[in-house]
Amino acid sequence: MTFQPELPHQAAFNERLLEFLRGSPTPFHAVAEMARTLVAAGFQYLGDGDAWKLEAGGRYFTTRNGSSIIAFVKGREDAVAQGMRLAGAHTDSPCLMVKPRPELAGRGYCRLGVEVYGGALLNPWFDRDLSIAGRIVYRAAGGQLAHKLIDFGAPVAVIPSLAIHLDRQANDGRSINPQTDIQPIFHLEGEGRDVDFRRCLARRFAADEGAEILDYDLYLYDTQAPALVGLYRDFIASARLDNLLSCFVGLEAIAAASGDQTCVLVCNDHEEVGSTSASGAQGPMLASVLAQLEPDPGRLARALSRSLLVSTDNAHALHPNYPNKHDDNHGPLINRGPVIKVNARQRYATNSLTSSLFRQMAEEVGVPLQTFVARNDMPCGSTIGPITAAEVGVPTLDVGVPTFAMHSIRELAGCADGHSLMLVLAHLFNRSGAPVVADSVL
Repeated sequence: MTFQPELPHQAAFNERLLEFLRGSPTPFHAVAEMARTLVAAGFQYLGDGDAWKLEAGGRYFTTRNGSSIIAFVKGREDAVAQGMRLAGAHTDSPCLMVKPRPELAGRGYCRLGVEVYGGALLNPWFDRDLSIAGRIVYRAAGGQLAHKLIDFGAPVAVIPSLAIHLDRQANDGRSINPQTDIQPIFHLEGEGRDVDFRRCLARRFAADEGAEILDYDLYLYDTQAPALVGLYRDFIASARLDNLLSCFVGLEAIAAASGDQTCVLVCNDHEEVGSTSASGAQGPMLASVLAQLEPDPGRLARALSRSLLVSTDNAHALHPNYPNKHDDNHGPLINRGPVIKVNARQRYATNSLTSSLFRQMAEEVGVPLQTFVARNDMPCGSTIGPITAAEVGVPTLDVGVPTFAMHSIRELAGCADGHSLMLVLAHLFNRSGAPVVADSVL
């Protein structure tokens, strides 16, 4: 009998999504939020370097660098016979990061030197109320090292636009120099105002007097809260929907896992910059967890051959003002269902077998699907899907929620599509029978 989990209705799902987005201004905060949710759902934390003792039906999670997280259930059913069910996403988003020596003083202002992380759409960063959050590492007065997550919370920086009176061509073709034009103003110069950024951090966030900030991973973010928008509240507007929306979808799905099947949620950092890191999809994190789930290499290989990875990253919705940016037959619409992403050059990992399996599961829970294929005369982005498939050898497909303004400081998705994708993933995590059609040439 198929397990029927208690799943939230769409309104409750979106309320929890908005709360998650509000609490996740950086990958570190997102992982901390996910960890709290997992603990509340009965998952046990396992240290990256600890000896693990896994029990059938057990629910676990582990983290790496504080910015990547893997949650998994060791199924009571045999993973070799039933296969594993995996979902993947990424915790990072294009943004501005504070440089190690950020102080830029002069002409009456203290500004911050920042570095562009990932393929950020830079124009929308102007004239926003910006705050700073991330991780600091400091040396306490006694000499011991400590680290903590911080968040200024309130707006503490802004990048003002140049007035159109001084740039008459601004609306005709504005170009942005990321070195000279993107320098957030932190505060006015003045007596008693700290121009040393590390000292400012230590005074505000360190746990004791005399602490010294040694280093940090700090991100600027827009303080405007995520919201349901539109006359009929059709849309979700927020920063970092790419790809925290998918992280949350996977989190809700695995929290509803029955424990019968072995299922895994992997949310990697560094996807937006290529995934090549110890905590990225091209690193060893997922492979090491899978080896703990099935220590025998032969059994693991057999289990993976019967498994399915659903790589969940956002898809480009057909923009009504720019319809010629899509292939005529493959323009996904918002709130019409999740999108299967296909690319002949394997920028997406989808093939006919994996897409058919996903279509069948979506049909079983009454979720409509759409398809995206990039125009032949436009480049196609990539995801953790092909990277993970190559690293682990698991049958994979790429799907996503249709989205506007991807890589902007504020993106737009539908109020229904995330919930629909969650229903399919929850079904995958609980469905009996190996998810993959056997590979055979006979």
